Amino acid sequence: MKILISIDDTDDADSKGTGEIAEMLAAGLVGRGLATVGRVTRHQLLIHPDIAYTSHNSSMCFEADIAATALAEVTEFCAEMLAAESVEAADPGLAVVVVERLEDPDRLMAYGLEAKERVIAKEEAHALAAELGVHLSEHGGSGIGVIGALAGAGLKMTGNDGRFKGKFRLLADEHGVVSVSEIKRQDIDAVCALDGDILGDDARVFVGDECKLILRDGMAVLMVKPGADDSVAPWTVIDRKALRSF
Repeated sequence: MKILISIDDTDDADSKGTGEIAEMLAAGLVGRGLATVGRVTRHQLLIHPDIAYTSHNSSMCFEADIAATALAEVTEFCAEMLAAESVEAADPGLAVVVVERLEDPDRLMAYGLEAKERVIAKEEAHALAAELGVHLSEHGGSGIGVIGALAGAGLKMTGNDGRFKGKFRLLADEHGVVSVSEIKRQDIDAVCALDGDILGDDARVFVGDECKLILRDGMAVLMVKPGADDSVAPWTVIDRKALRSF
């Protein structure tokens, strides 16, 4: 069965980031034969003076496919590793969502979207998780990371929020140019212009050295804009600053 594992508030300014810990959780589950996993996505939440966060107030989430009989073991493993790897000053939270058992998916997605717009108390997060049948647990400090952990799962469920963790280096020609068809052979689902158009397989894109992907329509998508120099390629990947809106 498919589950979503989401965490938040694990780090401080000098420690490994929450995204790195999410990747450790995913690798640990795979290494123990408990799951096959998807890539980690980062979900931006509200920046507000009443919200304590380390740098950007974002949560991390990934999908996992597990045997139904392994749910308790998976949850326990994630909880123990989260507590062990989070710094003492952190307030880590863990959400584990069994997608097929979710009582009301729309409410979870709405909560995730609300966490981008308003300040939410952890009591509200716990109450919603209890109503929806979602595992939500605190693993240190004040435990306020449960707010973002639950929100990250909801935002992941929308299929239209967040960026995939890490930078991706695509195979291209000596000029950094590659066709969309070749991009899609490198574990990317689609290439999309800012106006929403999906590029055809023959379109050529300047990708340079590194790029980042967003989650759009449930897919790993490379976002592009018209190239400044059409003699190199008609399209170029958008920069990281422009990706902040996703």
